[in-house]
Amino acid sequence: MSPLRRDEAPEAAVAIRVGLVQLRTPNTAAAALAHVAPLVRKAAAKGARLILTPEATNVVQRDRAELLAQLRPLEEDTVVAGLRDLAAKLGVELLIGSALVRREDGKLANRSVLVGADGAVRATYDKIHMFDVDLPNGERYRESSAYTPGEAAVVADSAAGRLGFSVCYDLRFASLYRALAEAGAQLIAVPSAFTRPTGEAHWETLLRARAIETGAYVLAPAQGGVHADGRGTWGRSLVVAPWGEVVAKLDHDDPGVLMADLDVAKVTAARAAVPSLANARAFARPQVTA
Repeated sequence: MSPLRRDEAPEAAVAIRVGLVQLRTPNTAAAALAHVAPLVRKAAAKGARLILTPEATNVVQRDRAELLAQLRPLEEDTVVAGLRDLAAKLGVELLIGSALVRREDGKLANRSVLVGADGAVRATYDKIHMFDVDLPNGERYRESSAYTPGEAAVVADSAAGRLGFSVCYDLRFASLYRALAEAGAQLIAVPSAFTRPTGEAHWETLLRARAIETGAYVLAPAQGGVHADGRGTWGRSLVVAPWGEVVAKLDHDDPGVLMADLDVAKVTAARAAVPSLANARAFARPQVTA
C-alpha cells in the first residue's frame, strides 16, 4: 500500500478506544488461535474499535523443522482466518501484529496484517529489519536465515487514525518512524516479541523516544513470559502519547488486555509545539578526515 501524504490525513474523532492484547503464544497454530481469540473478545467487550496483537501471533516455535512444517501462505493460515472471522463478528478493526507466513515465492515473511471490521484484509507490511544478533547472555538470533525482509514502509487509515506499521526490531531504526510520520501516521504500531535482556534494558526507552521524535501515539502490544518452546519474551505492553508520556501499561508478562483512549488532536498539538518534522533539512553525510 503506497504511503499517503501528511496533508491528506483526515480528521479523526476524539477519544477513540484501542485495545492491546498481550500474549504468550503457544507453539502450534491451533493452540495459538484458542489463546488469542478470548482476549480479542475481551478487548472488544471493553469498547475497543481497533485491537492490536503482538508479533508472531500465529505461532512461537523455536524448532526450525517444526516451524516450517506449520507455516502457510497468509490466505491459508488458520489463525489469520480465525481472527478475520472474529473481527467481522465483533465489528472491530484488528491489527494482527504479525503472522509468520509463506510468501508467494515460497520464502518466509514476518507479516503485519490490518483487518477491517468486515473481516477483509486492508493492508499488510513485511518486517524490514531482521534481528541478527549475539546477545551478551549467549543467546544468538539470525532472523534473516529464515525470513525475507520487506522493502516498503506502509501507512493505512484505521478506525483510530492514520496508522504506521512496524514490527519489533524495526523499533531501533528511527528513520523508518520518521518516514511513517512524514507520510501522515498519527499512531504507529510496534507489535513485538522482545527478548528479556533487550526488553529490560531498552523497551520502554525506545518506545518513548519514537513517540517524541514523531509526535505520534506509539502502540506496543507484546509477547510475554516463557513460551512452550522455552523462549522468554519481555511483555510490558504499553501505549505512549505524542508528548512521550506513558498513558497505559501492563507491568507484567502475563497474557491480558491493555485499554487506552486516544485523542488524535494531541498529535497535532505535539507537532506544533516541537515542529521537528517540518524543520528537518537535507544535509551531506560526514566525511572522515585524518
